[in-house]
Amino acid sequence: MGKELEKNLIQRVAMGDIFRRRAAVSPNAVAVIEKREQNRITLSFRELNCRLNRFVRGVRNLGMKKGDRIGLLGLNSTEYLIALYGCAKGGFAAVPVNPGMNPEDLAYIFNHSEIKLLISDDILVPLAQAIESKIDTLQYKICIDLGAETELSSSWLNFNTLVKETDESEVEDIIINDRDIFEIIYTSGTTAQPKGVLISHLSCFISSLSTMVEVQASHGFVSSALLPLFHCAQQAITNACLHAGGSVVITRQFNPLQVLKEIEEENINLIFALPIMYKAMLSVPEIEKIDMTSLDKCIYAMAPMDQPSLKKCINTFKADFLLGTGQTECFPPTNIFKPEWQLIKDGNYWGESSLILDTAVMDEDGKILSTGEVGEIVWRGPAVMESYLSNEKATEESRKFGWHHSGDLGCFDEDGLLLFVDRKKDVIKSGGENVASLKVERAILGDHRVEQAAVVGLPHEKWNEAVTAFIVPIKGSILTEDDILNLCKKELGLFEVPKKIIFLEKLPVTSTGKIR
Repeated sequence: MGKELEKNLIQRVAMGDIFRRRAAVSPNAVAVIEKREQNRITLSFRELNCRLNRFVRGVRNLGMKKGDRIGLLGLNSTEYLIALYGCAKGGFAAVPVNPGMNPEDLAYIFNHSEIKLLISDDILVPLAQAIESKIDTLQYKICIDLGAETELSSSWLNFNTLVKETDESEVEDIIINDRDIFEIIYTSGTTAQPKGVLISHLSCFISSLSTMVEVQASHGFVSSALLPLFHCAQQAITNACLHAGGSVVITRQFNPLQVLKEIEEENINLIFALPIMYKAMLSVPEIEKIDMTSLDKCIYAMAPMDQPSLKKCINTFKADFLLGTGQTECFPPTNIFKPEWQLIKDGNYWGESSLILDTAVMDEDGKILSTGEVGEIVWRGPAVMESYLSNEKATEESRKFGWHHSGDLGCFDEDGLLLFVDRKKDVIKSGGENVASLKVERAILGDHRVEQAAVVGLPHEKWNEAVTAFIVPIKGSILTEDDILNLCKKELGLFEVPKKIIFLEKLPVTSTGKIR
């Protein structure tokens, strides 16, 4: 063993090391639980660590080396989790993607990140095969066999075979530095091509420790994995739970009744879900019969939660509710709106800084603003990305004045809590006034008959931009334009009231529930 490797093993900060340590301390503790059809899959920390070692050796046997990029195309599964953390252990850079993206964006991401290996769910193999010719650097393909009837060419390898036919002993010949890249996650490309965010081992490792403290995870703690593992928010919770020696209950597709049953059957302590998911669970008739006494914390994110729904959630789930925020460029959570403030502070609060970040509000000239002044939300700390992949200009713009710029507007209240105002680009300029689209959406969501709402500014001769609300009513409810206008006139300033209401059957959303 060389001197450089010896020093690296003694001092390093690496995500893959978490699993070796957990396997040594609590080898028989359950790390992963997944219910697949009639089977209940479980992996202890020893078994999980062994499979990660096998994954590393299997991938290296193909010719992959430290730093090579591996594309992950799949939904939540035990195998997906092994692939993600196997990349960490082998020093490979994972490139997890949203399978719901259009094929052109997927091809662009895999080509831009220069993946050499693609790992795909069997059900998504046709999608992978449709774009593989556009990925110039692609050399190897592995299929996760989950029971779908998919025709595979001989060039596809089997994931289960890969992790069964190699040595499970510890892999200790890889130098991994703390600023090496654990994964490359691409931001949504609504106005330009998606940007690849380089996320280091150090960022995720320290974030997991901070999140562990914030949610009070410890040995034996049980957390859900309802949201997709290709998203940094779900990864943050999963990282913290496993780092603490807890169990993660993997859910492949959200079914509100099934999730409620899993809370009871698996004694889940924490669930992380979108507001719309909580509303779906509240609507399950059997919810009153479910024993949810194990539940301690419920986290929500991605969209605001109106006060009536929040109150009902707290009364029904009888757990502490908290909001977590963040973004791909600054590994979440960046800020936490804690349980003690939930029903006291009414507004789109982001709350306190996480333990590892400084949060400030800045004007266009780099001046840090005082309480009550609105400016751009900026952060500093180890959770901030390394850079954008092959985009030096965007990287420099994101870190002017020595802070990471979020692109969001906010202010601090008298209690030092961060209040989110709007995305900089989403502020509506109407009749000489600035209207925060999110504030209008929040008011509209206060009507229990509204399932989703999106407020935008549409070009208008008189107003410059007319505040326009697109609304999806809950099925079976009767909701009129006057109902919404009367509500908005009570809750908002006159200039903030929508000039037009449009009812739709559905709105386009991302895989994590954000309205596009």
